[in-house]
Amino acid sequence: MLFSVDKRKFMHIGYNNCCAVSMDGNKLESVTEEKDLGVMVSDNLKWDKQCSKAVIKANKIIGMIKRNFSDNSKERIIPLYKSLARPRLEYCCQVWSPHYNKDIKLLEGVQPRATRLVSGMKSLCYADRLKNLGLTSFENRRIRSDLIETIRLSMVTIILMLVYFFNLMRSFKEVI
Repeated sequence: MLFSVDKRKFMHIGYNNCCAVSMDGNKLESVTEEKDLGVMVSDNLKWDKQCSKAVIKANKIIGMIKRNFSDNSKERIIPLYKSLARPRLEYCCQVWSPHYNKDIKLLEGVQPRATRLVSGMKSLCYADRLKNLGLTSFENRRIRSDLIETIRLSMVTIILMLVYFFNLMRSFKEVI
């Protein structure tokens, strides 16, 4: 497979490890951040730009919902929020899960705005709105998705170990 050197870039991860990289005698462009599969990756592996971009997209969608839908009932707003805005915040969150409080607060700030759109919910506190609307906090959803992904990876590992073990046993029985 031939690679176009003009389209290739490289990124140094970490500090004090800069060096020139070339491919087929052509020097590759060095970048400090790059968008890959919709996720902004920076050379210091901080996810603040990814978090802010996700929040901007989700807030734009919530604004669009607010402008275009006059029916602010729970049955209308919550499915729209769940299907249009929340996926922007949760896309690939296992990769870029924020651990800085400023990023967590930034992401958590989107859902209260969406829950205030529902008629009759503005006067309630955030925890009561979540309870009445049947939603969970973004932090809890992220922890749950991390646990699910961990279980999936564990199951794949166990299945691969069993397949290897039984193939090994089958080979051993053939020798005997």
